[in-house]
Parts: sequence; C-alpha cells; structure tokens
Amino acid sequence: MNEHLDQLAPRPLWRHFRTLCETPRPSGGEAALVARLEAWAEARGLAHDRDAFGNLRIRKPATPGHEAAPGVIFQGHLDMVAQANADHPHDFTRDPIETRVDDGWLRARHTTLGADNGLGVAAALAILEDEALEHGPLEALFTLEEETGMGGALNLAEGWLEGRYLLNLDSEDRGEVFIGCAGGADVVVEAQLPGAPLADDEVTLELALTGLQGGHSGIDIHKGLGNANRLLVRVLRALEAEEARLVAYRGGTLRNALPREAFATLALPAEAREVAEARVAELEAILRAELAGVDEALALTVSQAAAPADEALTAQASRLLVAALHAAPCGVERMSQEVPGVVETSNNLGVVSLEAGRFRLAALVRSLRDSATVDLADRIRALFELIGARVRVENGYPGWTPRPDSELLARFRRVHRERLGGEPAVKVIHAGLECGILGGKYPDLEMISFGPLIRGAHSPDERVELASVEEFWTLLRGLVEDLAG
Repeated sequence: MNEHLDQLAPRPLWRHFRTLCETPRPSGGEAALVARLEAWAEARGLAHDRDAFGNLRIRKPATPGHEAAPGVIFQGHLDMVAQANADHPHDFTRDPIETRVDDGWLRARHTTLGADNGLGVAAALAILEDEALEHGPLEALFTLEEETGMGGALNLAEGWLEGRYLLNLDSEDRGEVFIGCAGGADVVVEAQLPGAPLADDEVTLELALTGLQGGHSGIDIHKGLGNANRLLVRVLRALEAEEARLVAYRGGTLRNALPREAFATLALPAEAREVAEARVAELEAILRAELAGVDEALALTVSQAAAPADEALTAQASRLLVAALHAAPCGVERMSQEVPGVVETSNNLGVVSLEAGRFRLAALVRSLRDSATVDLADRIRALFELIGARVRVENGYPGWTPRPDSELLARFRRVHRERLGGEPAVKVIHAGLECGILGGKYPDLEMISFGPLIRGAHSPDERVELASVEEFWTLLRGLVEDLAG
C-alpha cells in the first residue's frame, strides 16, 4: 500500500511519510509509532530518549567542524486527527491511511491524510539521516496528543532540550513563516437533564444535517464555512413552535474541527408532522442560500425514526438547552487590531451530544490575547450555568508572542530569498501551535514555524500540494546549512 509515495520527490521525506501513513497514530494512540522511531534511531546510532509524558527526542551530533554552531531543534507532533466520512468505516487504531495523487496534490481515500503534522515529522527524520548535509547539533522533538489538547507540549519536561533555535514544522502555507499564534482553552459542559415519557399522540422524527466541508477550527474559522451544530440547533429552535422535544443529539467529532454533520431525534405531536417537514424543507433552502459559494453541498433531511422513543426531554429542559446552544458564541468573536486580517478571538462548538438526558458539549476557545481566552470561556460558563449545567475550563495554553527582530527569522528570510526568490510573508496564525507552550517552558528559545501547503486539515478533504513539499524541503535543508555556518 502507498508504494507510489516512494516515487515522489524528495524521496527521503516521502519514504518516512509512507511509514507514518502505514503506522496508525490517532491522538493517544502513538505508542506503535514511537517504538518504530526508536528502533529506527537505534539502528542508525542516534541518541534517543523520552520524557515522563512520553514525548520523544532524537539527537544527532554536529558535523565535524560545526560543533560550536547553535543547536537546532526540529519540532512536530506525532498524532493526527482521526476523521472519516460517515459512509466509510475506518479504524484509526488499526487501519493504515490509503493515499492517492490527484492533479498535483496528495489526498487520502475518505479519511484525513495526516499531512498535519506527518510531513513535518517526516522532514525532520529525513534531515537526521541526511549524511550530505553540514549542520550543527540537531535535536528532533516529537510530541504526543497535540490534536486533543496539546498534551505533549503541556507536559514537556523542562531543562531537557539543549538547542537555541526551534523550527516548528507544523504550518500549512507556502511562502509564509509564522512568528506568533493564538492560545486557547477547552470548555466542557455537562448536564443530566430531566425527561418525560412520550404522549400517545407524539411521533419520533430524525433530522440530519450533512454535506458541510468541515475544516480546522482555527485557521478556517473566518471563512464563513458552516458549523453543523450551529445550523442544526437553529433548525431545532425553529421547530419549537411545533412543540418539538429533543430525544437525542449527535454533532461533530472533535473540538478542534469544524463539525461537518449533526443529527437529532425529536418527538412532536403527530398532527404537527407535516408542518414540521415543510418547515425543514424551507430551512434547507434558506441555509443553502446563506452558504452559497462557501458550503455548496449542505443537505437537511427529516425522516421517520427507525424505532420510536420512550422518552424525550421535558418541554422546558428542551427549550432551555436549545436556547443556550443557540445563544452560545460560535465562530469569530473579534478581529485583531494589531495584526490586520487576523482573527483575534473565536469559539468552535465542536462536539455536542445528548443521550438518555445526558448532555455534553466540547468547545474550543482561541485568542491571541490570553485575557480574551479567559473572558470568552467564562461567558460560555456563565451561559450554561444558567440552565444548571456543570462547566469546566481545562487544557489552557498560552499564545506565542511574536519576536519580529529575532536572528532566526532574519536568517530564514535570507535563505528564502536565496533559495526560492522573494520575501516570505511573516504571519501570526489563529491556531494553537505548540510554540506558545514551548516558549513558556524554554523562554530563551528563538522560534519560527513553516511548512508546505496543506488544505482541508482536520477533515477528509485534507490534501497537500506536492510542489510545495519540495520547496519546504529546500528551505529546511538550506536553513540548517545556514545555521551551521
């Protein structure tokens, strides 16, 4: 499987990426890949160790004559977002990722590709085995559980890393270099809501909102893409006029991915069924018109439930829950005044579920300002506490403060001009790069982040432009050589 990857350029990088595709590595399930990389390092005589959390470090001494050069750390995360299309069964703990080349892009078949951050990891491994490259002391830091809360970075051992410069290889735009990022926090809401049996004259219907693109809840948050939870809650709100009560709900799969699909089970009077179905058809047309040119494939359907329900939320509990979800912040909250065109603060209603009265919401707040992260998370807490829910804010991580005058950035810009021509765009990203956390633990590190062109990250539409990977490789090798000089 994936033999075609061995024919792509640069071959050393793609050979390692094939290994990553064929070694399952969902967040929390990276153990097999860590063991494989340790064996790879052992076979090449490269020093390797792990910290208490399990983050992996592989080291390579400087090329003779370059021992005094500043140490360089390559940093990426081993885990990938595990997303598959609803009609495609895929076990991310066992099944390999199957890839295909499509008109200059690499994609996966019906699942996320894992280019985020597999290509950064593969590039670091390829550099470590490059015997033709002159370099100073090298370290490769591979963190765990980045996609589910930055666990590896948050628990990284202090006083462990030795390098002066850190190259984060987890960015997704060619011709750009990132020098700052948003911080964030998870907001988890839970409640046990009261129910009541269905009346004799009530029927059970299924609502399904599907067809959205999905995407990254940080870098795609400003694009006007549909959020399945936001949209289906809007439909539920409209159906309250027909005395609809929630039975069950399932929407989204990850708090850091824009939800592509959401499903709800409703109970309502049988006499209101035709009116509800007509209203759903009207709302589908309205939503499709609102998302025209952005999310063209939205579909909203209603059907008889496969099995009748015995109980639904009480009318009051259903109204309060739908109202709270409808009022919850979702999407861009504020644009940055200091960095034009960049989102400052946002929230993603990532995962919503209701089963047997047990409600749970997992949201992800992001901001370039740590104070704004705290404030927006507290607003969400205040809203859901009004309906008696338990709310906790966890996995908070700081933003990465830009250092536009850093020596590392100056050298990267020079290498970019010499190797590719032209100046790179210097950017700040509305996403949670691990650099913010790493900078807090190692404040003397100078850091930049760059990578190849990746689109559709965190969704089955994830793809990487092949030509940009060659440019990325050229830049990375050139920068390592420059820093050794």
